[in-house]
Amino acid sequence: MYKLMKRSITIFILAAASLFTMAAMAIAIQKGETTENDPLIVHEWGTFTTLSGADGTQHRWNPLIGPSELPGFVYGRKYQRQGDCPKCNLTLARMETPVLYFYTGSEMELSVKVDFPQGTITEWYPEASETRVGIDWGRLKVVPGAPENFPTEQRKSHYYPARETDAAPVFVSSDENIEAEKFLFYRGIGDFSLPLTVRLSGNQVIVRNSTGHEIPQIILFENRAGQSGWSFANSVRDEVVLARPTLGHPIESLNCGLEEMLIKQGLYEKEARAMIKTWQDSWFEEGLRVYYLVPRKVIDTLLPITIRPRPHEITRVFVGRAEIITPEIEQEIQNAARQFIAGAYDEHNLALKTVKRYGRFAEPILREMMNRERNPEIWKLLLAGVSNSD
Repeated sequence: MYKLMKRSITIFILAAASLFTMAAMAIAIQKGETTENDPLIVHEWGTFTTLSGADGTQHRWNPLIGPSELPGFVYGRKYQRQGDCPKCNLTLARMETPVLYFYTGSEMELSVKVDFPQGTITEWYPEASETRVGIDWGRLKVVPGAPENFPTEQRKSHYYPARETDAAPVFVSSDENIEAEKFLFYRGIGDFSLPLTVRLSGNQVIVRNSTGHEIPQIILFENRAGQSGWSFANSVRDEVVLARPTLGHPIESLNCGLEEMLIKQGLYEKEARAMIKTWQDSWFEEGLRVYYLVPRKVIDTLLPITIRPRPHEITRVFVGRAEIITPEIEQEIQNAARQFIAGAYDEHNLALKTVKRYGRFAEPILREMMNRERNPEIWKLLLAGVSNSD
C-alpha cells in the first residue's frame, strides 16, 4: 500500500512538472520566444553599395540600369527605362542581396518582417504579403530536412550560390501557391548615406568612420587592367590613411582573408563561402573600392527586423562597398565620350567597350558630363553603353 501511494505521488509530481513545462512553453511562444531545447538560429548577410568621387562626395547613381542578373522567378517592381526618365531611380545607396537563413531542429511556423524606412524594396523571393514600407512575408514555415525542390532556370545567375548552405528550407504560401527556397531574399535602393566616407589625396586613400562604433576590418582593393592589389586595416574607430595598393597579387589569397573576416563576424563557413561566390565577379571588377564590415547597430537602424517567435540567436553581417571614381577612371570615360562624339565607326566601338567595362559606375560620370556640355551624343553613349552592359 505504501509503495502504491509513493508511486502515485511520483506520477502526480511528474505530471505536474510536465504540465508546468508545457505551460512555460506556451507562455514563451505567446511572448515570441523559443525554447532552449529547440532553438531558432537566424543568420543574414548582405551588401550596401555607395559611389563617391575622388573628393569623397557621394554620388547619386542608378543601380537599376542594365539587365538584371536575377532569375525570372524573382519578384520585382516595374521601373521606367533610363532613357524615358533620366532622373528616375537615382539614389545614394544600393542594398544588395540580403538573404536570411533559418536553422532549427524541427518544423516551425514564423512571421518575418524587415522594415526599410529610408528606402524601397525592389526585388524579393519568395512572394511577400507587403513590400511598400519594407518587406513582410507574413506567416511561413521552416522545415528542416524537407526536399530541396527549388525553382531554377537554365541561364547562369549570381542568385543560386546562396543556396549552398545547411540552412533549413522555407515555405511561403501566397494565393493558394506554395513557394520554397533555402532562404528569404530581398534587395532595395535608398536615399541614405552610410557613415563611412572615402576620398583620395594624391596616392593615399583616406577612410573616415563616423558611425561612433568600431569597424572591425577595412579592405582597400584596386583592379587596374586586370592587375589587382589590396591592403587591410583593423579596428578602425575614426580615420585611417592607406596607400593605394601595389598590384599583381592573386585573388585567391584575398578570398581566404574575406572568408575568415566573415566567419569571425558569426557566419557559418558555408554561408561565408556562398556570399563570396555570389559577389566575386563584381567585388573584384575594374576599379578602386573600400570594403568594410557595417556595425550591427547601423544595420539594425537601416533595416529593423522582426521575427516571431523570437530567435534564440540572430547574426547579421553586412559588407559595405564604397566605390571610388578615381581621376584615371573619370579621364578614361571622358575620353571615350569624346571618341563617341567624333562619330567614326571605330571610335564608337572603342567608346562603347570602355563604358561597358565600367558598367553602371560610368553612368554618373557621363551624366555630369552631359549636364555640363549639353551634348545629346553623350546621352546616346550612356544608353548604348550602360543600359546594355553585361
